[in-house]
Amino acid sequence: MRNNILMLSLITSGLMGGDTLAQKIAYPSTTTVEQVDDYHGTPVADPYRWLEDDRSAETEAWVKAQNKVTFQFLDAIPYKGKIFDDLEKAYNYPKYSAPKKKGDYYYFYKNDGLQNQSVLYRQKGENGEVEVVIDPNSLSTDATTRLTVFNLSKNGAYAICGFSKGGSDWQTYQVMDMKTLEMLPDRVEWVKVSGAAWQGDGFYYSRYPKPDGSALAAKNENHQVYFHKIGTEQSADQLIFEDKANSQRFHTVSTTEDERFAVLYVSDRGKGKDGNGLWVKDAQSSTFRPVIAEITNYSYSLVENVSDGFLIETNEEAPNGKLMHFDPIKKAWRTVLAEQPEPLQGVGSAGGKLFVSYSKDVSTRIYVLNMQGKKEREVELPGLGTATGFGGEATDTFVFYTYTSFIYPPTIFKYDISSGVSSLFKKPELAFEPGDYETRQVFYPSKDGTRIPAFITFKKGLELNGQNPTLLYGYGGFNISLTPAFSPTRIPFLDQGGVYVQANLRGGGEYGETWHEQGMKLKKQNVFDDFIAAAEFLFQEKYTSPSKLALQGGSNGGLLVGAVINQRPDLCQVAFPAVGVMDMLRFHKFTIGWNWIADYGSSENAEEFKMLYSYSPLHNVKENTAYPATMITTADHDDRVVPAHSFKYAAQLQRVAGPSSENPLLIRIDTNSGHGASNTRKALETQADIYGFMFHNMGLVWQ
Repeated sequence: MRNNILMLSLITSGLMGGDTLAQKIAYPSTTTVEQVDDYHGTPVADPYRWLEDDRSAETEAWVKAQNKVTFQFLDAIPYKGKIFDDLEKAYNYPKYSAPKKKGDYYYFYKNDGLQNQSVLYRQKGENGEVEVVIDPNSLSTDATTRLTVFNLSKNGAYAICGFSKGGSDWQTYQVMDMKTLEMLPDRVEWVKVSGAAWQGDGFYYSRYPKPDGSALAAKNENHQVYFHKIGTEQSADQLIFEDKANSQRFHTVSTTEDERFAVLYVSDRGKGKDGNGLWVKDAQSSTFRPVIAEITNYSYSLVENVSDGFLIETNEEAPNGKLMHFDPIKKAWRTVLAEQPEPLQGVGSAGGKLFVSYSKDVSTRIYVLNMQGKKEREVELPGLGTATGFGGEATDTFVFYTYTSFIYPPTIFKYDISSGVSSLFKKPELAFEPGDYETRQVFYPSKDGTRIPAFITFKKGLELNGQNPTLLYGYGGFNISLTPAFSPTRIPFLDQGGVYVQANLRGGGEYGETWHEQGMKLKKQNVFDDFIAAAEFLFQEKYTSPSKLALQGGSNGGLLVGAVINQRPDLCQVAFPAVGVMDMLRFHKFTIGWNWIADYGSSENAEEFKMLYSYSPLHNVKENTAYPATMITTADHDDRVVPAHSFKYAAQLQRVAGPSSENPLLIRIDTNSGHGASNTRKALETQADIYGFMFHNMGLVWQ
């Protein structure tokens, strides 16, 4: 594209000087091109196709121009500095991960408070001297290189260390000698959607061929599994598995605790299948043998190998999940743990026991079973919230787990397997009094009468007068559950009289696969209806009103917000669609976007195209409509939902809705970040801008 295709002159505002925030926004003008595609006989214009080229000078200039307008607006908010200071103060306390025991050592992550990246430490025993294993803050000048993988070998002599730069999903694997804590020459590149599974003197990993064109936008195909032997070059790695005939499949490998078996998972979501195949290879064999050869909409996950077979978690003919035993000799299946009324969230093992996690109305329940599936006891948790962990080795006598809720900071407990007693291991030290706040779980009817749960958190004593600034967050997709969790940056907002609402929409996994299916493909409108109904419930119960409501969601949740403000622009005053899937007709053409066809469907299918086209945020922006104040957020290194989605949507929103909207329609594009903020500083800056934009456009002042 020639340099003159983009004209970045500002539209004349026609307004007199004065406070920047009082003026109508002068958006950069974005050149359109004559691009029309035919979808099953329906012509669809795509005038901003050129913005899909993330490496072009024109796109780079457009990004700079948009950011200039956005940050001029944000920086003029007089109390934005106060917001950042409040967030920084709230976030500044030591944060720990639950430790992982390997041999004589305990490994754990710690962030002193405001470090951009958490540091990996280890110590001998529970009271030994602490030493640094890896400090990612020293790996790049801007501290945006992250430690993504740390996987110790069975004897603890080596570790696979994965690193990602600038928020990208691409990873590089290296090997650390755990005696000297020095990296070996081994270096494995172009790793994505991968495990790191040790077996003997090497490990399995998954990668793509080096991409042609843009590494951040090019379509990723032909996912391969390799075995890397310690002390060798990547060029010598053994190709273990690939399937060129099905180039849009994922192939990942794990190994059992004893390293006897390698387990191959194969998924085909690009063809709309939501489940996976399962293959197993003995360490002495060169061939994977099928446990589940045909890929359907059922999922299978190998939990543990036992003397006569494998324990496998599956939702086959059990939408809420069950645990099965498979005998590879007899090819026979038997039920170990039958499906329950609550959805099974996961099964772990340690100390010769099974730890089974269920979700009851979006709150964790943990049960301890023997290896035959007989229930022995329930783990007593501090309250209604989220508990994670409960994994270890067969010889362990205890496990660690972390518990959290909206007003309960993440706290680490040690669980004694023989006695069934939990004891406090590490409590966070921060200036926060849980008794000053309240969380309510409510249930409200959606458009079709379906009962939808939501959590509402606020400071005690809040007057329900319909005037409280409220942030409504949703996701609703990919079988992902939004569970109760603490966020220190939420506390300053609550202290300003804010209300935080988390809605558990259909499409997620809160009530098992049936709940997920009710928000997929041709039923996606249910998700938007659930979100709209949540807002209307908040109005009815006097928590807030349209003039004091902000909608927020990221990724699939960004799509949610974009679709809802097209359908109901009157619903809220402010909208935050973050890193969203906004072009529902072309999402499958970038990086691993084809993987989402199982949830969304595809524009290449005539019936699914009609549904996608009916709600695609990019294609349904309305003229002569008063849109809410909108700040789209994305990042230049997002190679999961490529920023072109947000670029094209912002250009369309500004061109079509901008002339008739009194509210700002802006896009904030972070640098050296990906699908989420790449370090602490960037996360705090983004959150301060979100709160500042929200309060200003609601006519409020952050005190």
